[in-house]
Amino acid sequence: MSALERVLGAYLDHLEAEVGASVHTVAGYRRDLARYGAFLADRGVASIAEVRPEQVEEFAAWLRSDADGGPGLAASSVARAVAAVRGLHGFAVRDGDAEANPATRVSPPQQGRRLPKALSLEQVQALLDVPDPSTPTGLRDAALLELLYGTGARVSEVCALDVDDVSAQLDDPDLGLRLFGKGRKERIVPLGSYARAAIGAWLVRGRPVFSARATRATPALLLNARGGRLSRQSAFNILTECAERAQIGVPVSPHTLRHSFATHLLDGGADVRVVQELLGHASVTTTQIYTLVTAEHLREVFLGAHPRAR
Repeated sequence: MSALERVLGAYLDHLEAEVGASVHTVAGYRRDLARYGAFLADRGVASIAEVRPEQVEEFAAWLRSDADGGPGLAASSVARAVAAVRGLHGFAVRDGDAEANPATRVSPPQQGRRLPKALSLEQVQALLDVPDPSTPTGLRDAALLELLYGTGARVSEVCALDVDDVSAQLDDPDLGLRLFGKGRKERIVPLGSYARAAIGAWLVRGRPVFSARATRATPALLLNARGGRLSRQSAFNILTECAERAQIGVPVSPHTLRHSFATHLLDGGADVRVVQELLGHASVTTTQIYTLVTAEHLREVFLGAHPRAR
């Protein structure tokens, strides 16, 4: 193992064990830094201390143009890779493997502002009406959809829930649902009556059917067809199928429901800082993108309804 590979491995271990980064963040950084390590090795760089700022800038440009022989990465992907590289070099400085961080002044590419796409209330209702409550699968899917839209949770947070995480909340509406977000940051969100009803029906009439198929018991709230914990990918597939059956007409992902949750709250008069807490955003700046969505909606209504708008 080269000196460069050793520092790369140590940094990823640091992210996972000490920083508490999610497995998805670590996986993304692992891919980005594997590219970076190969890029440096091709240029004869064997030590993290040898890297110069111009090489980091060259790496970012390479990602945009012809990374891995392809058409180049999107600006958002390059920005993530630059953040990973900057973090790696900062870690190397703190550990004494380098004297300075050559990535400090390397700026990620500018990203165009992309407003999140939210479903209308009618589209959400059509989606929630798809699962068949007379079948165990329909009960599971209904619980999944109600949790995603009713709490604004990330799909990974919902799939990580155990039965014990929701048992008390079904009996006491005043108790919130505890979720663990990025970096294992904990937050409490309200659990509405529709979500509680869907979860209760699943636990009583659906989950026992799925659980009986398992080779060993699991505490997971949502189960797959084999009785194991429902994965993020399976949840995504369930949502995609339900959206197709509901004839939504636009691509729908778990994050679409999270966007819709936030947008509908703001449309209903919720304060942006309340939405920030519910979504688990570290900064209100992240949440304020949804105020732009609401403002754009107001503009569309104004242009279409007011005689002097045009």
